Amino acid sequence: MWTKSSNITLGTVFNIVTRYCKTVKRNDRNVKVELEATRYRKKPPGGNRFLTVRKLLYQFNAWDNVEWDAEQEKVAADKVQQNSVVTFSEDYLKDLGENADKHWDTFYNIHQNRFFKDRHWLFTEFPELAPDNSSAPVRVFPKSEPSNRQYNEIDEEGIVSTDKGNSTSNINTNYSRTKRSIFEIGCGVGNTIFPILQYSQDPDLFIYGCDFSSKAIEIMKQNELYDTKRCEVFVLDATCNEWAVPFEENTLDIIVLIFVLSAIDPAKMPIVINHIYKYLKPGGLVVFRDYGKYDLAQLRFKKGRCISDSFYARGDNTMVYFFTQDEIRKLFKNAGFIEEQNLIDRRLQVNRGRMLTMYRVWIQAKYRKPL
Repeated sequence: MWTKSSNITLGTVFNIVTRYCKTVKRNDRNVKVELEATRYRKKPPGGNRFLTVRKLLYQFNAWDNVEWDAEQEKVAADKVQQNSVVTFSEDYLKDLGENADKHWDTFYNIHQNRFFKDRHWLFTEFPELAPDNSSAPVRVFPKSEPSNRQYNEIDEEGIVSTDKGNSTSNINTNYSRTKRSIFEIGCGVGNTIFPILQYSQDPDLFIYGCDFSSKAIEIMKQNELYDTKRCEVFVLDATCNEWAVPFEENTLDIIVLIFVLSAIDPAKMPIVINHIYKYLKPGGLVVFRDYGKYDLAQLRFKKGRCISDSFYARGDNTMVYFFTQDEIRKLFKNAGFIEEQNLIDRRLQVNRGRMLTMYRVWIQAKYRKPL
């Protein structure tokens, strides 16, 4: 029987051989794999990377807009059903909610600013964040989705641009001279704010950020990139009934929700969305990206980690929810927002060394406050 260990063994042998051979012929499929030629190959200009020939699977480490068939959907649903049995005690569930900030403080005490990568992909997905930056490639969506900008490489949260973000040579300096303000909820240690400050040199842009982990805010303020003339971060529990924030209602141009709403109790999510609506100016925009239902991270949970439907506690006691498109649509439309984008991003990641495949699912959306 072919098992996971067999996969690992084959991948290990294949990896060792390719260290000494630039070209290897795989006998099982008789495919010529030129690893050195494909290792740093960029995507085709103006288009995503689609897997149309299965034998080419291991030539790249990521494939875009992967379609799921009914069988794969059923396997994922069965795994979720198995790990959705709630076994936590009432006291433990109460601790998860009441001490969520402390659990994230512990997380940042351990990992500092080393866990999450800076999100240089932001300007591919959400060019509104730095309109003076012209270096991000154009995103190509499936025919069923609206066009926006194009992806490059991929990580736990989505994509990481092949441009590592050290160049500002493609920045447009023809500013509109209009004051702009961006507010990120769940800013962590600055993996979103610092790239925006780096890519956008607009002197009229000011960025606010909040997190309910005081440790995360402390770490971010110690970063040499933290510039109080261009940004301000503070501790805030976004699920509170009243926000104590350094800006007025109806004043923000953009609010950023990147992998943060999923960390909040689903019962409290409407509170956050209603606050967002209150502080955005008329015509203001929300940009959103988070985990989708049946993402690899959800399928990996073992029995006994489920809090409620699609809501789980990780081993470090931080929490994560896995969304559907309809859930996001309902949250924002009930608060009065107009939908501009709501898409499901299915990605196939490939570990070429171990010859393993991993399916990722994210929800990406944009919602605008009416004028």
